[in-house]
Amino acid sequence: MTAPTIDAIREAARTIEGQVVRTPCLHSRVLSKLTGAEVWLKFENFQFTASFKDRGAANKLLSLTGVERRAGVCAMSAGNHAQAVAYRATQLGIRSTIVMPKTTPFSKVRGTRELGAEVILQGTNLAESQDWLEANLRDKGLTLVHPYDDPVIMAGAGTCGLEMLEAVPELDTLVIPIGGGGLFAGCAIAAHALNPKIRLVGVETAGYCSAYAALKGDPSLVKGGSTIAEGIAVKYIGKLTLPVIKQHATELVRVEDAQIERAIGLLANVEKVVVEGAGAAALAALLADPAKYAGRKVGLVVTGGNIDPRMLASVLMRQLVHEQRLIGLSVDIEDTPGVLARVAGRVGESGGNILQVHHERLSSGLARGATLEMLVEAQDEAHASQIVEDLRAAGWTVRRVHSGFGELE
Repeated sequence: MTAPTIDAIREAARTIEGQVVRTPCLHSRVLSKLTGAEVWLKFENFQFTASFKDRGAANKLLSLTGVERRAGVCAMSAGNHAQAVAYRATQLGIRSTIVMPKTTPFSKVRGTRELGAEVILQGTNLAESQDWLEANLRDKGLTLVHPYDDPVIMAGAGTCGLEMLEAVPELDTLVIPIGGGGLFAGCAIAAHALNPKIRLVGVETAGYCSAYAALKGDPSLVKGGSTIAEGIAVKYIGKLTLPVIKQHATELVRVEDAQIERAIGLLANVEKVVVEGAGAAALAALLADPAKYAGRKVGLVVTGGNIDPRMLASVLMRQLVHEQRLIGLSVDIEDTPGVLARVAGRVGESGGNILQVHHERLSSGLARGATLEMLVEAQDEAHASQIVEDLRAAGWTVRRVHSGFGELE
């Protein structure tokens, strides 16, 4: 097998037309102002299964022969490819079996089953899931729908890049997350066919920089471990995708989970969209080094929105703490009637909103004293500081703490 050509990607676009969503590629005024670049977002989280994987799955399953459809398909996936294959197979009346790592978020496992697939949980990562699939399913006549190392899948994914440059021809830089490399490879082939001078930046997580490690010839660079961007947590880059990445990538960058979390929070607050870790990786790269993109017309692929609700809630809360819109305060008070009301009143007069309060008498260290631990909502960092100063001006000893765990100042 060889990588797809631009003609194959254009044919894929015709094949999946009307089957997948032609997602919007929209300019973000706020992110542009924040980064100094002109930023466009390709919202692949608007696909039916909430990721770009719909494109490759549709192209692949529509290409199967009658015999292959009757035999069924199998795939390994950490979630998004699984849901795309399950949905497309069910739509076409094809039986699907998906092997998923045991660490896959429950929401993605449940979603895959609800879309009609038989789900088998095997392995702790995608590589181990693939090993189990190869050992147990390939001899049953099932067609493997590989998540990235297949020219038909790559061509389907490449339609995303084709649409971006058709919608915004003036883009001079594309920033695209890399897991196994299918999306980057397909989009790179399409983009350079339309504009040979366009810059293509691939984004990986620091722990799963499989493309970077392969190009450096040092597999030890892939550290593994848990990451919020499990959708691109791939240990081994594709055999078909790597040569394309080597040929077309202007640069490969690595981002940390903290940077991805910030990007998730910004997309929720600024663009009002729910995005998973992998889907926020491109924006994380831009935020990590905005000077590199200043003045450029940059297209970011928001690859998916399948984030676990509990994870999303945790990320958004941490973002509020990071922005000092939620602050933890420890206030030493005298243990007498009415003091709690006076402290709460002082916070209210300063414009703060008390979300939680704990009144601690036993460990204050004061003979007639107590400690109030409060979680307070503020407008921003300046407002948070004003609330603290107002409490101190009223005569109380106040310390900033990290959500009640450990003194900060």
